[in-house]
Amino acid sequence: MGQAVETNRTQAQLDELTRALGSGTFVNVRHMLNALPATDIARLLESSPPPTRAVLWQLVDEQDEGEILQELGDELQSQFLRSMDATEVAAATEGLEPDDVADILQRLPEKVLQEVLRVMDEQDRARVEQVLDYPENTAGGLMNTDTITVRARHTADVVLRYLRRHEELPAMTDSLIVVNRSDMLLGVLPLRRLLVADPAATVREMMDTEVEAIPAEMEATEVSQLFERNGWVSAPVVDDSGRLLGRITIDDVVYVIREEAEHSLMSMAGLDEDEDTFAPVLKTTPRRAVWLGINLATAFIAASVINLFQGTIDKVVALAVLMPIVASMGGIAGTQTLTVMVRGIALGQIGFSNQRWLLNREFLVGVLNGLLWSVVVALAASLWFKDWQIGAIIAAAMVINLVTAGVAGTLIPLLMKRYSIDPALAGGVVLTTVTDVVGFMSFLGLATLVYG
Repeated sequence: MGQAVETNRTQAQLDELTRALGSGTFVNVRHMLNALPATDIARLLESSPPPTRAVLWQLVDEQDEGEILQELGDELQSQFLRSMDATEVAAATEGLEPDDVADILQRLPEKVLQEVLRVMDEQDRARVEQVLDYPENTAGGLMNTDTITVRARHTADVVLRYLRRHEELPAMTDSLIVVNRSDMLLGVLPLRRLLVADPAATVREMMDTEVEAIPAEMEATEVSQLFERNGWVSAPVVDDSGRLLGRITIDDVVYVIREEAEHSLMSMAGLDEDEDTFAPVLKTTPRRAVWLGINLATAFIAASVINLFQGTIDKVVALAVLMPIVASMGGIAGTQTLTVMVRGIALGQIGFSNQRWLLNREFLVGVLNGLLWSVVVALAASLWFKDWQIGAIIAAAMVINLVTAGVAGTLIPLLMKRYSIDPALAGGVVLTTVTDVVGFMSFLGLATLVYG
């Protein structure tokens, strides 16, 4: 419901801006556009065709460009960054959190990135470089170096007076991080505990020492799972020796979760999760052509199996009519299993200890569904073509293919994960090939045995 309202509001804003652009009243458009929050402007840009998008970007106030850039998808973000020089990028990112700046700069060519770093303030450059030292999809790449640390020996009264010296606390600050003189992590002090504590109580008495620090090299997906499991708002990030590097906040984790969801969805169709809805024809065509080519190659494999039984098909024309049913049912069953497995892998729910149980479950589901629908299709085929033999053949082939689909849908993503291949990206193509080949082979092979 909320998503639908948000979508309608965005579309209404876009329609209003489009009408204003059409009338040539750019002053009104600029005023309307810059009165919106950065998130709404980013959504409008992503919802606009390229010609409108280019005009809107030119009308955005320069001081808002950085906030808008960090809200955009990677592809559109890169497109706008390519139109800016190093000084403009540095100015646009001034005042942003170091992790957000690092995310933006990573879209730039290495040469341009270094130019931007050179024109940045020395303190800002040091913070950004610390984040850039780690890959984007790790805890180090997600972390923010803007933290508030305290010593264990200080009292609550001293800590509160220290906090009052700040104009404001960093966003998403739910705890203060306790470190020693060498910046080694000792624990965290929740603000909810500090605010009601005895002024004479020490940080050591109030802090939580059982804190689960996040290693800087941890994968972003693992970080998101920890946040989800523990209900964290923020968490400290440490290096191999336990020295505090920064912290990760829930807003960064939400971004990771959203990217993972988009990746799973788009990968099923062989597309990049950063695919621009309004990408130009010449950019969209080659991306899709590659995946279509792969699918065409697998289709030829299935076609070659059919060709092996051409003589049987010529004798019994009904086989050509019923053949797609077996392959289609196997494809659907396999896709159901594959989707569940890919989701389980993404959530970290599937490991060595439970793989055999899942395999057995999908095997039995395949058997039961195979028996159920084989009876239905056997009766339908027998009545349709007045031939009980063809009904028995398609029933047996249905059972074989649905069992194969369940087993293949389980094993394919597990094997791909073992060899570091993304099952969301390649699993569907492999699975379709398997179910098509087995479906055609079993159906036509049984028909050949019966009809000769």
